[in-house]
Amino acid sequence: MTAQFVADVGGTNIRLATVVNGEITDILKMLCNEHPTIEAAIKYYFSLHPEKNFTSGCIGIACPVNQDQVTMTNHSWAFSKKALQETLSLEHLSVINDFTAVAYSLPLLKGEQLLQVGEGQPIEGANIAVLGPGTGLGVEHLTAVESGWKTLDGEGGHVDFAPTNEDEIDVWRYVSARKGRTSTEDVLSGQGLTNIYNALNEKASLGLQKRSPAQITTAALDGSCDTCLKTLSIFCRVMGAFAGNIAANLATHGGVFIGGGIASRFTDFIQKSEFRTCFEAKGCVAEYIRHIPTYIILEPDHGLIGAYAFLNQQLASVDNE
Repeated sequence: MTAQFVADVGGTNIRLATVVNGEITDILKMLCNEHPTIEAAIKYYFSLHPEKNFTSGCIGIACPVNQDQVTMTNHSWAFSKKALQETLSLEHLSVINDFTAVAYSLPLLKGEQLLQVGEGQPIEGANIAVLGPGTGLGVEHLTAVESGWKTLDGEGGHVDFAPTNEDEIDVWRYVSARKGRTSTEDVLSGQGLTNIYNALNEKASLGLQKRSPAQITTAALDGSCDTCLKTLSIFCRVMGAFAGNIAANLATHGGVFIGGGIASRFTDFIQKSEFRTCFEAKGCVAEYIRHIPTYIILEPDHGLIGAYAFLNQQLASVDNE
């Protein structure tokens, strides 16, 4: 049986799946450390499905992929795209950034895979944006082209942080005093939660109170720490304001989506927060922004879905040449 494979590779885990007739099946999650190389991990997956003849595949991976040689930032795996394709005996192999895969999944997500925050209706075929607060802050735009969709790559998470009230100015001061500059990623990330929390403690002369991002989130949600609650509230405000900025930047009437490893952990809190208010608070273009919908991605395998969407589009393009 002829089949395709897709992979979603992070610094800790690799997810692999089979695509047959457009269906993603046989998802396997493994620790990257279980295999010495990505080649060994993929060959192991192939060995579990001897009845399938894998002819093409797409790997979404958490590192730069603009050269033939791919070296993971947070893991020891490194490989040549060309050599890996030859070793795996594939007719076609695409290797894309993991956030590119996230972006390509967006037009396919619907229903229970998403949670809408606030009002707004998407316009079919319109530009889309996604931001992903996690270890860092990923940002990607997606625009429709004749062949399907195209990502507009960049480093949007590293733009200057723009505070909108006194609390956020205190956070800006706290980070800038230590780094010389405050990027949006310094506030919208795991480390960002810690930076907000530390800035509030410093402002209140409470000294350094060591808490991890997970501990801050937990204490905010169970109501055991007022400072943690304020930290998470500020985080949601900033996330909403930044989402509104990237919506305005490229007229994303197809929606703004939130991925990453943080937001999906406290969706109810985001719904009740000032996220959407800050998203729409754009002065003379507020009415323009108000109609753009915002969503939290709930689908855990959106990276695999996006890798398949990219692969499918690439293969269609080759067939039409």
